[in-house]
Amino acid sequence: MIRVVIADDESMIRAGLCAILATTDDMEVTAEASDGVEAVRLASEHQPDVVLLDVQMPRMDGLTALPELRRVAPQTGVLVLTTFGDRKNVRRALAAGADGFLLKASDPRELLTGIRAVASGAAYLAPEVARYVIDDARTQDLPARDAAKRDFDRLSERERDVLILLGAGYSNAEIAARLYVVEGTVKSHVSSIFQQLGVRNRVQAALVAYQAGVVPLDGGSSSSGVAPGE
Repeated sequence: MIRVVIADDESMIRAGLCAILATTDDMEVTAEASDGVEAVRLASEHQPDVVLLDVQMPRMDGLTALPELRRVAPQTGVLVLTTFGDRKNVRRALAAGADGFLLKASDPRELLTGIRAVASGAAYLAPEVARYVIDDARTQDLPARDAAKRDFDRLSERERDVLILLGAGYSNAEIAARLYVVEGTVKSHVSSIFQQLGVRNRVQAALVAYQAGVVPLDGGSSSSGVAPGE
């Protein structure tokens, strides 16, 4: 069962999210928070699988709360859910270690997909968000692109293969099939890649691949979002 904490200052939004999650057999809402301070406290207390985190909340907004959530519940996935999908919010959320970013206007089925992806240790971006995240990565200044290329080149040949496929949005199982190795080997490579790049999740690793220019803009996976694998 995927345990979810919902953090949103609007009671009607919380009720709607609870109703959507109640339609599934594999999710349950363990607690609800109406501000960022409460979200951090409840995440520390319950250690949920996923926190659905609103951006604009009283006392402490979601993006300010995000680093605290990472500190008190390091194994919890954080899926930012907001009405405001502007680039500044997306950049701040991903830099702070968010595992996914969805818009409140998204289809409820996409919400459930995002929760399952993040709960499995993957990362998920709404397709509307993924495109300009990729564009941002590709338009970084030259020093940033050079640094990403150096980081990429320091990886082993097999790790580079894995990172390219990860950046294209393939899951661990799909990467394993393409490289003719077992999934456990891919997971080991992914962990090593995270450590060497100094990143927390698949989105941040994928951004390095995009900045390095080693992943085509159209990716190649049928999956939506950036690196929504498992």
